[in-house]
Order: sequence, then C-alpha cells, then structure tokens
Amino acid sequence: MKRVLLAFLLCLGASPAQTAPAAQSEGIDPALLAKAQAGDADAEFRVGASYADGHGVPQDYSQAVHWLRKAADQGNASAQVDLGELYREGKGVPQDNTLYVAWNRKAALQGSPGAQSNLAVSYYNAEGVTRDYVQAVFWWRKAAEQGLADAQYMLGQLYDYGDGVSRDRAEAAQWYLKSANQGSPSAQFALATLYENGEGVPQDYTEAVRWYRKDAEQGDARGQFSLGAMYYNGDGVPQDYEEAYFWANLGAAQDTRPPFVIEFERKTRDEFATKLSPAQLAQVQERCRKWIEDHPAPANPK
Repeated sequence: MKRVLLAFLLCLGASPAQTAPAAQSEGIDPALLAKAQAGDADAEFRVGASYADGHGVPQDYSQAVHWLRKAADQGNASAQVDLGELYREGKGVPQDNTLYVAWNRKAALQGSPGAQSNLAVSYYNAEGVTRDYVQAVFWWRKAAEQGLADAQYMLGQLYDYGDGVSRDRAEAAQWYLKSANQGSPSAQFALATLYENGEGVPQDYTEAVRWYRKDAEQGDARGQFSLGAMYYNGDGVPQDYEEAYFWANLGAAQDTRPPFVIEFERKTRDEFATKLSPAQLAQVQERCRKWIEDHPAPANPK
C-alpha cells in the first residue's frame, strides 16, 4: 500500500514592521484584551486566535496577524505555529511557505511537537525548503518521541519505505504500534498489513484481523475491504461469506483511492456476493446501508 503524504508548511524569520490595526474589542473579553494591550504574550495569542477562528468576533485575519505576531515575537510557540499557518494559507499576509517554515522552526526549537511535525512535512515535500529526508526524519522523530500520533505514523512510514533511513520494517512496526494505540486509522491499517504479510513482525493473521477491525470500525475503507478479504479467506477468523461481503462492500462503496483500485474492489466484492443467496445478500446490503447511515464518513484517515 503506497502512502499518501500530505504536506504541511513552515517558516521563521523577521518580518517588516507594520502599522497595528485598530483593536476591535467587541466580543473579546475586556480583561483579556487589556492584558494583550499591556503586552502579555499568552493574551496576545488568545486574542489573535479568536480573530483567526472567528470565535466571539467576526473573523479578521489582519487582526489575527497583528496579535499573533506580537505573541510570536515574544516567543509564544503556539502563536508562532498559528502565524506560520496564516503565511501558508495567505490569510492576512501574502502567501509564503518560506515564512511558514521559519515560524514553525522557531516553535519546533522550543519543543512544540506540532511544529516539529510541520517542519518535517515541509522537508519531506520540499515546501519552503529544499527537500531533505534526513531532516524530515530528524523532526518527525522529535515529535514522535513526544507522543504525537501523526508523527509516529510518519516515522513508521519512513522506516517502512527507507526514506531518509535504512529500511527497517521491524522499526516501522514499533512506531506504527505507538500511533495505532492512540487510534490512528492509517497506523492501524499499516500495522495490520505488516502482520498479514509477516514483514517486520511474525506473520499473525489474528493480529492482522484485530488491527484491520479497529481501522475498519473507524470508517477507513482500506481496512474495511481488507477485513472483508480476511473473512472471505478465513485468515485469522472463521470463514464467513456474509461478513466478507459486509466489510468488502463498505470498503468498495466508500473508498476514494484511484479508480483502478475501486474497480478491483468492486469486482472482488461482486465475487464475494456469489457465495450468498439472494435473501442473504439483501440482508447484508441492508446492514451496510444502516452502517453507513449511522457512521458519517470520516475525514482523510490519519
């Protein structure tokens, strides 16, 4: 299974002085605003975040940039990350991935795991910096060691595929497990695949089924289809064609991967259906309909 790496963004560096926008206090707690105006960095961050998110005040990116920059210049790591994100998105400032990297670097050096992961993604995808897999490994490891599930998964991916490190699927499995135990669907799927294929861990269909199921129950189409295949083959579970069709049908119906993958899944699901009577098929399809109704589609699995 090829991974899809989603890029984030990063920045640091001095920015030109600018005229401070007039403070719009409506909706901002007066005591909080007073602290921000007196130079309290945490208060400046909270006011800036309110304007960025539109919480309690009309969304205003110019005001967000003004207050976040004040806090960021004082070393507030959360403000540095949020200010970097505004540069990445070009909200309230011209879009600038280099400054996204620069501000995230400042926060990463203070130990912010989110900023460290953002910086790693930028190095991996060459956004705002020259591509450097070694730096990506360095920063993802920093974040992973602090317990950030997404970073643990991505570090597992690097070891799984040998990007920036020597390929080591046993090491990949360890990082996947840490992330999977925190509920990451992508890590659960990756770990299940290693167990199914005996790569980096002893082949264990029961463990593969366990992790595919955890992934599938979170709505990840990849895990759903794979769990269906395990039921069809009787690997790690008693062979059960109804369960095979149920999970494979959910996966095939909800997958958003490339068309050739979906076509394969649907053909395979239809083969599974030939093992069922018309009455069984109708019953399982109704189960699928209810499951989808009761489980809104998740965002891109992480």
